[in-house]
Amino acid sequence: MKIFLIGATGGVGHRLLPMLVEAGHEVVGLHRKPEQAEAIAQAGGTPVPGDIIDMTVADLIEAARGCEVIVFSAGAAGSGLDRTTAIDGDGPGKAAEAARDLGISRFYLVSAFPEAGRQRERNPRFEHYMAEKKRADVALARSELDWIIIRPGTLVHEDGDGRVTLGPAIPYGAVARGNVARVIAALIERPAIRREILELTDGDMSVDQAVARLMRV
Repeated sequence: MKIFLIGATGGVGHRLLPMLVEAGHEVVGLHRKPEQAEAIAQAGGTPVPGDIIDMTVADLIEAARGCEVIVFSAGAAGSGLDRTTAIDGDGPGKAAEAARDLGISRFYLVSAFPEAGRQRERNPRFEHYMAEKKRADVALARSELDWIIIRPGTLVHEDGDGRVTLGPAIPYGAVARGNVARVIAALIERPAIRREILELTDGDMSVDQAVARLMRV
C-alpha cells in the first residue's frame, strides 16, 4: 500500500516510517524543514515538503494523491497555543477532508489519553492541548472514514520492547514512542479493525497478541 505519513520526522513518525517500508509499503513522508528530507529518504520513504499549519486541503490532496492510507502523528509539542490549535486541532480535520476528496477511507490518528496530566496542577496551555486533541477526535469520529484513534499514555523517548496494553479503556500509564509506532504498523495490516478508539500504554502483551485480541473481541 501507499501510505501518507503526516509527522514523518516526529518521535512516533520517524520510528513508524521504516517499519512500514520493511513491511513492503510505499511511504510518503511530509516534512517541514528542507534538511529533514534526507532522513526520510534514507529510511526508505518519499519526502514531500509541507507545513501542516499552512497547507490547505487542496495542498494535502496533492501531497496524498495516490495513497490508500493516511497516518496523522504530527503534534505541536508545546510550541505555543496557536500552533497547538493549527496542528493538533485543525490539522486532522484538513487531512480527513483531503482523504474524503481522494477516496481514501483508512485514517489513523495519534491522539492523547484522556487522563493525561490529571494529577498535576492545571496548566492552561496543557488544557488547551487536551481540548484541541478532543476536538480533532470528535470531528474524525463523526466522519464516514474507516478511522482508528490511538490514545497513548505519557509518551517517553524510547523504542520500547514491543510489549503493550491496548484496548478501549485501560489504566493510565506511560508508553514508548516505538511501541506506539509498532501498534500503528500492526493495525495497518489489519483493516478489519476500524472505527475504534484505542488507549495504549506499555504492558505485558506483545503488540501482535494485543492487536489480534482486538480482532477476537
